[in-house]
Amino acid sequence: MNVLVAYATRHGSTAGIAERVAATLQAAEVPAEARAVSEVRDLSSYDAVVLGGAAYMFHWLKDATGFAKRHQKELRERPVWLFSSGPLGTDQVDAEGRDVTETSRPKEFEQLTELLQPRGEQVFFGAWDPESPAIGLGERLVRHMPAAREAMPAGDFRDWDAIEAWANDIAEELKAAG
Repeated sequence: MNVLVAYATRHGSTAGIAERVAATLQAAEVPAEARAVSEVRDLSSYDAVVLGGAAYMFHWLKDATGFAKRHQKELRERPVWLFSSGPLGTDQVDAEGRDVTETSRPKEFEQLTELLQPRGEQVFFGAWDPESPAIGLGERLVRHMPAAREAMPAGDFRDWDAIEAWANDIAEELKAAG
């Protein structure tokens, strides 16, 4: 059972999650590799796919959505899981008391659930380094707006234990399927 952990990332946080998912699958004796969606042309050598993308303003990166649509037929023929990264900070609930991972679910997941029929999905907290050279001018300008400082706190908020637990669940499901 060879697993592709494909990802779209803007600043590297989602790539880190994908790499940890692949490493956790490998540690569970499930062959896996993490690759950027832009590098993947053919899915024929993979038996399952974990597809992830960063989310900004409640939308999955277009590269991840485009990959899912381009490979829809092949993805429907194999087990698929979706993940997203994006919420920042340590608050588990928003001002209205709603679970942040639920309210941060990318809008595209509704359509992708119909198209791909994934076995599961997960939203993980991300990371934000405003000093990174990968940060564009637009993001730098938005960062200086008072409301954005609160919405975009700097730091690494990825929960590695939760990421590994999710990947281990995937490994168990794949092993059980044979």
